[in-house]
Amino acid sequence: MKRGRIRVATCQFTEGSDARANGQAIRDLMRDAKRRRADVAVFHEAALTGYPPGMGYKDWSYLDWDTVREETEAIRALAARLGLWVILGSAHPLTGDHKPHNCLYAISSAGRIVDRYDKRFCTGSDLEYYSPGDHFTTFRINGVLCGMLICYDVRFFELYREYVKLGVKMMFHSFHNARRRESGGGIWRVIMRPTLQAMAGANAMFISAPNSSARHQSWPGVFITPDGRIASTHRIGRAGVIVDTVDTARNYYDAPGRWRDRAIQGVLNSGQLVDDPRSRNRRAL
Repeated sequence: MKRGRIRVATCQFTEGSDARANGQAIRDLMRDAKRRRADVAVFHEAALTGYPPGMGYKDWSYLDWDTVREETEAIRALAARLGLWVILGSAHPLTGDHKPHNCLYAISSAGRIVDRYDKRFCTGSDLEYYSPGDHFTTFRINGVLCGMLICYDVRFFELYREYVKLGVKMMFHSFHNARRRESGGGIWRVIMRPTLQAMAGANAMFISAPNSSARHQSWPGVFITPDGRIASTHRIGRAGVIVDTVDTARNYYDAPGRWRDRAIQGVLNSGQLVDDPRSRNRRAL
């Protein structure tokens, strides 16, 4: 495999309803990421716009879309000055009465939006505010093919499998599991990181999974290697940056690797099946 290397900064902070303040926090973390020699800074779901289902707003009237556009342009300009890729959690307004997309913008180190991913599987509460997306998104950073997903998408193994078919090795999977009422982070603190670890190990992917650090954050942002190991983790409720290196030439433990392609093609066994009457008779000793 041709070698590709990326220094990934998984960023965490507490966003609010003020896109101006959110944009400033994002730019501060971008500068921190660049000081730590990162190639890309990854932000959580709705980092710029705030996440209305979690903040209790009935609609989008709290948000100034002109400010969102201005802050996005400022983030793009800084990305170009720093030579830093940015994965930006935001919302993409549509026309007429259509609700916006819950999105991630992939902003290149030249400050250009190279593509956008729109959350495909929106939760029930999401659908009160957002329109679901309909596409996969891939792009290359330093030769490494990258993909993007958002929060609830993690519940659908099929999305990861489709990205495997496309050849993705680095997944930017942004979350907003915060502002929960449950003490101790609720069930999300128990299950979300193991779910991501399973996705990484089953699909041989690196995963950068930033999460909002807003009050009652369910779990801290993490970076996971293709063997399913958590390589780095944030602290609960603390803003900051963790930086990890993706190296596609490094060998990681890959238990299903030999048979993954066959399984994807629908061959759901390893080895060679046998034609034997005792194999077919499942009710006899």
